[in-house]
Amino acid sequence: MLFLITYVIVKIRESNTRKGKKTMRDTTLVIMAAGIGSRFGGGIKQLAPVGPNGEIIMDYSIHDALEAGFNKIVFIIRKDLEKDFKEIIGNRIEKVAKVEYAFQELDELPEGYSVPAGRTKPWGTGQAVLCAKDLVNEPFLVINADDYYGKEGFKKIHDYMVNEMDPDADPYDMCMGGFILENTLSDNGTVTRGVCEVNPDGTLKDVTETFEIQWKDGVLGAVDGKGNAVTVDPHQHVSMNMWGLPPKFFDELETGFPKFLDNIEEGNLKAEYLLPTIIDQMIKSGRGSVKVLETRDKWFGVTYQADKQTVVDSIRKLIADGVYKEHLYD
Repeated sequence: MLFLITYVIVKIRESNTRKGKKTMRDTTLVIMAAGIGSRFGGGIKQLAPVGPNGEIIMDYSIHDALEAGFNKIVFIIRKDLEKDFKEIIGNRIEKVAKVEYAFQELDELPEGYSVPAGRTKPWGTGQAVLCAKDLVNEPFLVINADDYYGKEGFKKIHDYMVNEMDPDADPYDMCMGGFILENTLSDNGTVTRGVCEVNPDGTLKDVTETFEIQWKDGVLGAVDGKGNAVTVDPHQHVSMNMWGLPPKFFDELETGFPKFLDNIEEGNLKAEYLLPTIIDQMIKSGRGSVKVLETRDKWFGVTYQADKQTVVDSIRKLIADGVYKEHLYD
């Protein structure tokens, strides 16, 4: 009888695996934190405490990711910030999750390439993620270090990556958190957003980088890349650099980086290898498909110094509403 029960359980598991119902797939959260040298006022904005016990915005993203089911954290940082970063957050997170570090440096370039004279900043989010290539062998979610995303996006992306994503699919099977534009604005100035056009089947058709978005006299104004005024709908989806990607995406980054470097105009010392541009090119060439997973959570972040108090107040309200405990990891 025991043998029969065991046999049935094994067959059910085999059937679920064939049907794509595997529930034990590992997933990793990759946090792009190499740009945390950007300052406002007297301190590094991404490491400014916003919670009641010294928590920074990253703490809440990590908490939400672990709660959703992610089981590894990879921080992408600069080597010169390693000591401070570990003291402020890294050592704390190592107590609750598996943590690894990747280092983004200006001179981390393909063989045969060198840093142009006068170039001072790294090469953008594409290069940042590429630095984690040797640490990630499973579907992964990429986020910014200094954005609060809310719980819904982490859960939806994790569930998609575990239950629906085919990591080996061709074209690439990807997903993203689709935020509502009006939920991502700052009260203290303009913002830049990747405004999305979505196909009827819920996949991403186009991402257009749109600048200086701000309410003015009851109208949501913005400009395009050439400085021309454009109309934006407050209910449109926007990308906040919350991408769910298969591990073979690293191959795409590795292949594309030299091509990007080869096409930089001479004298351009600020060109960046950016995830939204890379993914947009993959969509347009038929090499990738991105499922837009809508999230209604309100984004917040510290774009301007005055935003910090808004973030502090927002976190306190979320704690008061029971969304988070006052001691986050207790």
